[in-house]
Amino acid sequence: MNFKIKKGIPLIDQHDKNFMYGGKFGGNFIPETLKKPIDDLTELFSKLRKDKKFLKERDFYFKNYVGAPTPFIKLQKLTDYLGGAQIYAKVVSEANGGAHKIYNATVHCLIANKAGKKFIVGDTGAGYAGKMLSMAAKKFGLKCKIFMGAKDIKRQRPNVEAMKKNGADIVPVTTGSQTLVDAVSECMRYWVANCDTTHMCVGSTVGPNIFVKICAWSTAQISRELMIQVKEEFGKVPERIKLLNCVGGGSSAMGFWNEFMDTNAEFIGIEAGGPKNSKLHAAPLTNGSKIGILHGSAQYVIQDSEGQIGRTESISAGLDYPGISSLHCFLKDAKRAKYTSASDEEALKAYQLVSKFENISPSLEPSHAFAEAIKLAPKLKSSEVIIVNSCGDSMKDKDIIRQKLGSYVR
Repeated sequence: MNFKIKKGIPLIDQHDKNFMYGGKFGGNFIPETLKKPIDDLTELFSKLRKDKKFLKERDFYFKNYVGAPTPFIKLQKLTDYLGGAQIYAKVVSEANGGAHKIYNATVHCLIANKAGKKFIVGDTGAGYAGKMLSMAAKKFGLKCKIFMGAKDIKRQRPNVEAMKKNGADIVPVTTGSQTLVDAVSECMRYWVANCDTTHMCVGSTVGPNIFVKICAWSTAQISRELMIQVKEEFGKVPERIKLLNCVGGGSSAMGFWNEFMDTNAEFIGIEAGGPKNSKLHAAPLTNGSKIGILHGSAQYVIQDSEGQIGRTESISAGLDYPGISSLHCFLKDAKRAKYTSASDEEALKAYQLVSKFENISPSLEPSHAFAEAIKLAPKLKSSEVIIVNSCGDSMKDKDIIRQKLGSYVR
């Protein structure tokens, strides 16, 4: 069954009374103890997103704290090397802290203050969501606790150190795969017991509906800027334009695509294909995964033969998640976006090529999107445009890159 995306209506609002997109994805599959906190947050956010004073405050901090707008540049050397399409990048990694996660973290801290909460808790995989939340919490006077898988703590050491410097309490998660999926689970369990005093920030467009909405609404700043920058560069939105974004939980892609939803722009999401010689991956949309319930939301999710959440593997901690945002499931079934995957090896090669030719150093997450751009560009005409969201800086991955490639370029 396919669904239509309604024009002129924000994608985050295209759900039914049960908060389901297309009647299949999303919703609030939560314990009874969370119903009131979720309802209260839903009501508060509904008011704040229409409050001119709150919007003015958000825009002030996006400009003066986050550093909006982030650069939009042509990758001329990479374009000349590959031939074919013109390749551009929205360098969101230039935002304060080095990644797109700062938008969501900033908005959540503003909401926490409006709700009168003194504590904020969050999850992280690559460490960027945790790093940004620890930064924003410090900025806005909140006590911060971050749940992070023990495996990710080891492989994302630079961001762990940054969180500690910002005064955050990092809670290692040693259950399950010890990665992002388990960090989200433990974070939600903690919030159930502490929701009276604590606000929860889900790090991506996953979880119960309200967290999907807040995150997508926050990162939409990326495409608001990009729309202006594209029109300044081309005079209008080009007829043949492709917007490429890595997809794990899906927050940066939702922010990157939002303002272009009613245009002819083609959306391509690139999931983590995992190691070439492994059957494990983190690409539920690319590999035909079935619908299941994960973290309070119905979505396509990697499962084993018994319907339990399946194991994943990716060199990229930020994409190493068995599910995917309900919004991306909706976009896939509506055929508004296409999804593919890149392997660990392809992402590493893309990192090498981009950092060699251009003055940007993408983290392993957007390197997956650059891998697809490298495949596509030579097949296209020079009149066509590819824009990649370079949503994270490689600093957090320097140890992994050195281990895999023997050197690290910045």
